[in-house]
Amino acid sequence: MAKVALITGVTGQDGSYLSEFLLEKGYEVHGTIRRSSVDFRERIAHLEGKPHFHLHYADLGDSMSVLGVIGKVRPDEIYNLAAQSHVQVSFDSPEFTADVDAVGVLRILEAVRQLGMTKKCRIYQASTSELYGKVEEVPQNENTPFHPYSPYAVAKQYGFWIVKEYREAYNMYCCSGILFNHESERRGETFVTRKITLAAARISQGLQDCLYLGNMDSLRDWGYAKDYVECMWLILQQDKPEDFVIATGVQHSVREFTELAFRHAGIELEFKGEGLDEIGICVKDVRSKKEKGRESLEGKVLVRVSPDFYRPTDVVNLWGDPTKAKAKLGWNPVKTTFEQLVQLMVEHDIAKVASEGAAAKVRTNLAEYLEKGVVK
Repeated sequence: MAKVALITGVTGQDGSYLSEFLLEKGYEVHGTIRRSSVDFRERIAHLEGKPHFHLHYADLGDSMSVLGVIGKVRPDEIYNLAAQSHVQVSFDSPEFTADVDAVGVLRILEAVRQLGMTKKCRIYQASTSELYGKVEEVPQNENTPFHPYSPYAVAKQYGFWIVKEYREAYNMYCCSGILFNHESERRGETFVTRKITLAAARISQGLQDCLYLGNMDSLRDWGYAKDYVECMWLILQQDKPEDFVIATGVQHSVREFTELAFRHAGIELEFKGEGLDEIGICVKDVRSKKEKGRESLEGKVLVRVSPDFYRPTDVVNLWGDPTKAKAKLGWNPVKTTFEQLVQLMVEHDIAKVASEGAAAKVRTNLAEYLEKGVVK
């Protein structure tokens, strides 16, 4: 019989890619969604209606709903991807973040235990590189000490340790993947990488004047989310449950990401100044040379730094060491390179912005026609 997987956070970036991956593997895939008056299912809309893909209402803040869906589905594997995953938001909503990202993990583990499924069910917990926070060594591996530096990271540290405790106390197959930053064209628009690629697309099409960012010197290990879900699956296929760092082993700054994103949009940037005074100036506009009538952006300031995007405590140097995952799992962390990742995101957002612009133009023209009585 086909394996049964339950994915919390199925509507997210990772949840959608993991669903596709597991369906291709022949799994029966179940996902949990929160009941809401607003529909956030665009990432999985193409999967709904497929015979081996099912959705259930549940919330990690509600232990009864968690117990109910696990008891109904009786999964072979649980992938806990649901979380309040935005670091800045965790400073604004620390209690909600703790309830979902910390106690929510406990609710899953305890549900599996109470249902008598400890021998049947394997659990993957989506942990985070933010655990290393105010880093004590670089690069970071499975033995690097944690130093969480945000409410989000502190909550995720509880999730990491409660998984380890249930593994040792109840002999459960549960483990954590310490994921470093992983992006894609499905990344939420409030995250810095997607904010950058969307701004590059909008500025290149004359729909935005300037991009405002925070600390340009922040260093991150960015990978492709579609590659990372394969590693999640591999972690649960091992004979013994272990925790793994999931990263590329390559590091770049926010400035580098921004520079490359704009280049793929036909705009060459040069950065001048430091800190809050740093600016990104267009020094070459390939677009204006290719498209007649296109106003050149050369000489214009397209990127500025704003204090609004600095965090109360800022993590500036995350760099993962995927040696263990490569050796034990046979996983290739750079199947998609950093350059390819940025290009994928920018090309997607250029098409998205163009499509939105065309649709807006049609709506505007229709409104004008209606106002003039041309269309009834």
